[in-house]
Amino acid sequence: MGEASEKGIAAHEADEARGASEAEPEELEFRGATREDVPLIMELIRELASYENALDQVDTTDEDIERWLFDQRCGEDILAFENGVPVGQTLFFYNFSTFVGRRGIYLEDLYVRPEFRGKGYGLALMRNLARIAVDRGCGRFEWGCFNDNYNGQGFYRSQGAQPLENWTVFRFAGDSLERFAAGDYVEPTPSA
Repeated sequence: MGEASEKGIAAHEADEARGASEAEPEELEFRGATREDVPLIMELIRELASYENALDQVDTTDEDIERWLFDQRCGEDILAFENGVPVGQTLFFYNFSTFVGRRGIYLEDLYVRPEFRGKGYGLALMRNLARIAVDRGCGRFEWGCFNDNYNGQGFYRSQGAQPLENWTVFRFAGDSLERFAAGDYVEPTPSA
């Protein structure tokens, strides 16, 4: 779901850049998701994908979320609530830096429901995740942002985040992953 999550972050950033406040909203509460939250997690994933016209890309099932988040513990989900009403989530996992010698957090999905945007909740979700990273001794907190998402980039920079210049993310997915794993030759596509 990485591709959709990047889109979700991109869409959300512009809204948050316009309405983010420096103080964390008092009415916002965070809690780690549990198995009982799987239907809510899936609902938020589908909303994110729908918001970005990428619902057809969601192959994830409730069983997948339960297996990978709770059985295999490959990632975590933090839910945000306003007066008990779910407003959004951050889904993240750990990576490891050989140069820093510590694990880091990679933010896969950041989503705030449209009716709750402009209240600084996206910023609050990111700050909450940054606190988790610090509390757990992580050396980094990273996420993806589309190159043409200038509002999001400006917002992140205004908060002190630095873009990784000279880095391009590569990905194998779907058929290309299967072919590469099987050792099949894939004809390179010419660069533009």
